[in-house]
Amino acid sequence: MTILYYDPIFMEHLTGDHPERGGRILPAVRNLNFLALDSACKRPAWESVSKDRLFYVHQHKYIEALQQMAETGGGLIDTDTVVSPKSYEVALKATGAVCDAVCRVVAGEDKTAFCLIRPPGHHAMPDHGMGFCLFNNIAVGARVATNELGIERVLIVDFDVHHGNGTQAMFWEAADVGYYSMHRSPLYPHTGAADEIGVGPGEGTTMNLPVALGTPREEQLETFTASVHAFADKIKPQLVMVSAGFDAHKEDPIGSLGLESEDFRTLTHVLLDVANKHSDGRLVSVLEGGYNAEAMAECVPIHLEQLLEA
Repeated sequence: MTILYYDPIFMEHLTGDHPERGGRILPAVRNLNFLALDSACKRPAWESVSKDRLFYVHQHKYIEALQQMAETGGGLIDTDTVVSPKSYEVALKATGAVCDAVCRVVAGEDKTAFCLIRPPGHHAMPDHGMGFCLFNNIAVGARVATNELGIERVLIVDFDVHHGNGTQAMFWEAADVGYYSMHRSPLYPHTGAADEIGVGPGEGTTMNLPVALGTPREEQLETFTASVHAFADKIKPQLVMVSAGFDAHKEDPIGSLGLESEDFRTLTHVLLDVANKHSDGRLVSVLEGGYNAEAMAECVPIHLEQLLEA
């Protein structure tokens, strides 16, 4: 079985008529129920993330400022990142899901987990949110693994159409967390060049695969497969984590790299192969982007089906 995390509280991060709104994932949730995929998974209760765990990657002042903004009615962190009165509470619950998933998978309760959460996280920086993201969910989870659970090497693979600049920044000098990103370039946030590989102890633990719009799907999948395996062979992770963004789908309104829904089955299968080779099958997947609700309703079940089959 796979451990699945979802809670109606994620609908309470209210963003109005915004690409990152609750309606983008609701059809996927309903389709999981229709296909009985949710009932095939373990569905644990979990706690919101503690501030101590947030401090692994975020600055105190930012966390306090975000809490105060929510408590005083919300607003905009930047031109496209919304905070509503319950956003802080929702974000704590979302990051808590990832931490709980990491703890359960590392403890051997199950091999795989999928966190169907929002708001997303991979653009969130240590001292500010951006790009629809408040807390860097996957980065906090990775640090729980290394700081608390005895994991010496984590690999984060990000196939969201946008580069995860926040995740990269948090592990830029880290030798114990590898970060791999395949993303469209040029595109927001205009980072993730191939020569961005980390510095100091982290030199070589970052790998970016920028993809030009119009690159054939088959070429993308072949390059992803070869480069992820090669990078994983270098990192030798004891835990694989996935920033699973589905906005490279051909129907996505703000990204797209022309991928079909079934291509995400291939991407997931590749990552499961990596996990089976290096981390005894341990893999935690975390939702990032994906802004076409119909495409999400197809892609999320495909991704979860592959995790369940593993």
